Amino acid sequence: MTLRVGIPKGSLQEATLELFNRAGLEVYTSSRSYFASTADPEIECMLIRAQEMARYVDHGALDAGLTGLDWVIESGLDVVAVTDLIYAKRSRGKVRWVLAAPENSPFQRPEDLAGKIIATELVNVTRNYFRNKRVDVQVEFSWGATEVKPPMLADAIVEVTETGSSLKANRLRILETVLESNTQIIANHRAWADCEKRRKIENLALMLRGAMEAQDRVGLMLNVRKEHLAGVLSVLPALKNPTISTLSDGEWVAVNTVIEESEAWQVIPRLKAAQAQGIVEYPLNKVVL
Repeated sequence: MTLRVGIPKGSLQEATLELFNRAGLEVYTSSRSYFASTADPEIECMLIRAQEMARYVDHGALDAGLTGLDWVIESGLDVVAVTDLIYAKRSRGKVRWVLAAPENSPFQRPEDLAGKIIATELVNVTRNYFRNKRVDVQVEFSWGATEVKPPMLADAIVEVTETGSSLKANRLRILETVLESNTQIIANHRAWADCEKRRKIENLALMLRGAMEAQDRVGLMLNVRKEHLAGVLSVLPALKNPTISTLSDGEWVAVNTVIEESEAWQVIPRLKAAQAQGIVEYPLNKVVL
């Protein structure tokens, strides 16, 4: 059994390959090929533009793939949404497709754009957005560099953003959010109905989610006398309830938990002040919830 998985080529490629590596599945790519092998002989990868991923998954050329919810909706195709993976090019958050117009334009609301030209890569979603608002606009496909098109080539744009910095640099003002999106694992219905392939896809999703949950988190182990345990627990911002184990000396317990790495700087001194001993901070590869 071989599972064919699509990896988004372009802006998400580096972040996706890094996520696979953190999950324990190294992907071997070549600058001269769109095909990639992995450390798992049952998984083959192909680099595909995120905009095209749903089409190749739906057609069965790929069993599964990683792409944005935005491109799945834009395609209008019926694929299986296996799981959400909340990461983007620069961050661990969602991205937004926003309606933006020049800062010095009179447009303040979507309704102000009636009869105007909107440039975007997300044509179908944008048309549906204005249709639902009963605003008649002309939506034109943009082949790239969408931010520079207003006001000469378009009156406004619908463009994806993480921080909004590119829009500000091009003197554009956000009027409204059209769609929030995040990366998803999607699957072909035939592959999903195949027990072996479904198990492999679910295992891949499990490990990728685990790698994401571990990002920016660390584990903490410490020992504390039972009489001081309540004070130590009050300090810990636990992922869930900390694991508490009795030591060979019945007066002591071991505590194991997971915290945000940024919190360790303040938490560890407070644990020491609460009478914790033998405090160990250690990195995490995966956290499976």
